[in-house]
Amino acid sequence: MAPAILALLADLIFLVRFLREPRRFGNAVWFAIAVVLTGLWLFSLTAGLVWLQTVVLIGVGVVAVVAALVLPWALVANGAVMWRREGHRPANLLSLLAGLAILAVYVFTVGAVAFTRAAPWLIVVALSALLLSAYLAFVFTALLMYSVLYSRLNRRARAAAIIVLGSGLLGDRVPPLLASRLDRGVQCYQRSPEAVVVVSGGQGSDELTSEAAAMAAYLENAGVPRDSVLLEDKATTTDENLRFSVALLRARGTSGRILAVTNNYHVFRTAILARRLRLRLDVIGARTASYFVPSAFLREFVALLVQYKKTNIAAFVVLVGFPPAFALLGQL
Repeated sequence: MAPAILALLADLIFLVRFLREPRRFGNAVWFAIAVVLTGLWLFSLTAGLVWLQTVVLIGVGVVAVVAALVLPWALVANGAVMWRREGHRPANLLSLLAGLAILAVYVFTVGAVAFTRAAPWLIVVALSALLLSAYLAFVFTALLMYSVLYSRLNRRARAAAIIVLGSGLLGDRVPPLLASRLDRGVQCYQRSPEAVVVVSGGQGSDELTSEAAAMAAYLENAGVPRDSVLLEDKATTTDENLRFSVALLRARGTSGRILAVTNNYHVFRTAILARRLRLRLDVIGARTASYFVPSAFLREFVALLVQYKKTNIAAFVVLVGFPPAFALLGQL
């Protein structure tokens, strides 16, 4: 009975929060909790089927072990690909650093167990590292699952206005990442041909024209009428993309549903930002090259950790401090 009550309670809390406002960071956490508790409840229903429970446990165990062994090396390999294809920038090292960090935790934990008698305090440090790693893994998985869910909410929605967020040019050319956003914007426009399309992006120091101008030309070549496109050519951040574009629409007198288009890895953080800015709009995602997604989503993950730093710092302190505190109490 207890697993059922806990699962239904978590499901209810998530559903209420989701229906009230889907653009909340906490929704991701509650979604993960609901999934875990619902899974445990369903597992408890097989209490009389020992063979089925055995198969499930073995399956989960095998998947967990394989993931734990493959993930760090996959991240390291992805980091090498990012470094080669996207240039030598610190942001392109995220997946490589994440993979090395996971491997470091594994090595340290094995070393701590091996040298327990000589240096028992190593076990305490290893436990702190494992708890912190488990927390980060849970939050990352929660955000990943909920981002996928949220990005599918408005895939076929109609809109009165469509905002396509800029992402940088190659001189005066639209690169593949930005082209995917514009192609998604074209799809949205084809479902809502009466909509106005706002292309948002200023001009960087290494760009020959504004992102907005290049994006408008791309849309015109893709069949979107020029009089259906508004240029917002001052924004340099996602915050400004959203605020300046909505201000343009308000000045024009446009009312109705607004859809903002970005890449799939960037959807949920953009939605959270829109909520913080008190902007009534939904966000949809465009496809991204598969090799680019791990590093890009890690960047979004780190940005959200920083955005909610008070909560995360408190969690870090509690988790890292628990093993040494427990060890000290055991010696009293």
